[in-house]
Amino acid sequence: MKVLITGMSGLIGGAVRRQLEGRFELSALNRRPVEGIPCHRADIADLDAIRPAFESVDAVVHLAAAIRGDWETLLRNNVVGTHNVLEASHQAGVSRVVYASSGSVVSGWEQEEPYKSLVSGEAAAVPASWEMLTHETPLRPVGLYGCTKAWGEALARHYSDSTGLSVICLRIGAVRPEDRPLERRDESVYCSQANVALLVERCVTAPAEVRFDVFYAVSDNRLSYRDTEHSRRVLGHEPLGSADCPDSGRPLP
Repeated sequence: MKVLITGMSGLIGGAVRRQLEGRFELSALNRRPVEGIPCHRADIADLDAIRPAFESVDAVVHLAAAIRGDWETLLRNNVVGTHNVLEASHQAGVSRVVYASSGSVVSGWEQEEPYKSLVSGEAAAVPASWEMLTHETPLRPVGLYGCTKAWGEALARHYSDSTGLSVICLRIGAVRPEDRPLERRDESVYCSQANVALLVERCVTAPAEVRFDVFYAVSDNRLSYRDTEHSRRVLGHEPLGSADCPDSGRPLP
């Protein structure tokens, strides 16, 4: 199975490479060279330039994005770039795209209780129980970055409905270079590198009848407010690591 990864030189791209290497025939679409992997170097904002990378590819893992920057940067990378990746996938006959969305598409709910207390750092304010946000919870994005990721999910739905391309969206939590929680909020939204990498593999190999779906990529955190039962049911995925015991989610060697 041939799998193309955009943004392989990034933090999550490296973790996904370690997970998939040896199991699949990997290639990269990247602006920088990726040592040891066939790499097509191009800007995802240029559709004509990236098309050759998609030839004879079975699945695409789309990780390339701008996390921060001004509107023009976000527009070029996250809006135009995501459109181009989906369009190139469709034109090349790719079967599935795994789209790296973000928990920021719903993190605006942290302005409301009980989620505000969960991420506040005040242990006394944490309720005994709370309702989890699911893939069906209305979006409430934070910042222009969150808005571009929400748009990407809408575009993914459109391509799945109109072209038959299977697109699976992963709302990825806080993945850290140190591979451990770094701030109080991480106790709710932390995601180990091994967890996101394994979840990507689960999406790549999901049954063909999964035409479109949305899953949260977070570890098994005691204070999490993002649902992981849906990925258990559909993908058979058990979250790796925990903000309460981060060593259990170390990246694969």
